[in-house]
Amino acid sequence: MTGNGPDVLALGEVMLRFDPGEGRIRTARTFHVWEGGGEYNVVRGLRRCFGLRTAVVTALADNQVGRLVEDLILQGGVDTSLVRWVPADGAGRSSRNGLNFVERGFGVRGALGVSDRGHTAASQLRKGDVDWDAVFSAGPRWFHTGGVFAGLSDSTADVAYEAMAAARRHGVAVSYDPNYRASLWQGRGGAERAREVDLRLARHADVLIGALGLAGPYPGAVRVRPDEVPDALAAVAALVPQAKVLATTLRSTPSADVNDWASAAWSAATGCVTGPRMPGLRVLDRVGSGDAFAAGLVYGLLTGDGAWCGSLTSTRLERALAYGTVHGALTMTTPGDVSMATLSEVEALMAGGSAAVTR
Repeated sequence: MTGNGPDVLALGEVMLRFDPGEGRIRTARTFHVWEGGGEYNVVRGLRRCFGLRTAVVTALADNQVGRLVEDLILQGGVDTSLVRWVPADGAGRSSRNGLNFVERGFGVRGALGVSDRGHTAASQLRKGDVDWDAVFSAGPRWFHTGGVFAGLSDSTADVAYEAMAAARRHGVAVSYDPNYRASLWQGRGGAERAREVDLRLARHADVLIGALGLAGPYPGAVRVRPDEVPDALAAVAALVPQAKVLATTLRSTPSADVNDWASAAWSAATGCVTGPRMPGLRVLDRVGSGDAFAAGLVYGLLTGDGAWCGSLTSTRLERALAYGTVHGALTMTTPGDVSMATLSEVEALMAGGSAAVTR
């Protein structure tokens, strides 16, 4: 790390998550409140589990709800100095903070998310609102953003592009996760438009996380079988020739609370490599597990001997996949979007540890 700035920055919206626990949203009388957001969850995991300095670039309406979001971010150890505070109008007509209601699911009932994020402060970010050259001059090593933020509005896609271009000018590694959310694209061109935006942005990323999201003509168009993963990743690599690493989780869902969980990655230097396979994984809350995978992958790439981009070996990529896969698995054992795992727990499980009682 250069200076006193963060190691890793993320650009994305941070919402309040309302969790009815074991119940349903439509019958709930109480909710547990967390913070969460596809891009933010990555830097939160990198801070709390992996010990890196991180910051989030976002916007919040300056009212008591926004200050609650800030307090939750601070509890996660993520730097809030790059939060853009927008005056609140008292009724949320012009700017507000996003809410996300999430059911965890159980058995044959899948997880369910209902977001309430129209006209949020983050969705109204525009090019020029952030001095990216000043941000990246502070010396971060990594920048992460994704399709959730880019899908909030036409202007946020432009902000993501502006940020990624600035990061590359400053020699900062860039990761992007397509992370398609159908609800964000209703009435805005649907999956086909989302694919156009993802390709525009992914072509400026060094690391593409959730790379199978770019397989097929539009998000969700194809289901890739395990034996098809190497060819599918190679096909995506042809669409984003500058990307050094393409990574993906591999999940099947026999039920909401039992998942088969694994991962794979591709690079020109290594070809396709696979991470740990974790069949029959018991799941308490799967939301945020892909972001936890991203955090572990980034940590695995950033740590180790030499610059990852100049000395990428199969061993190093497999190690990064192991950090991501295990961190994602542990995140599914606790409620909320964000990781509650520790680095020692991740590395113990990577080394073959079990779920036996530790006293």
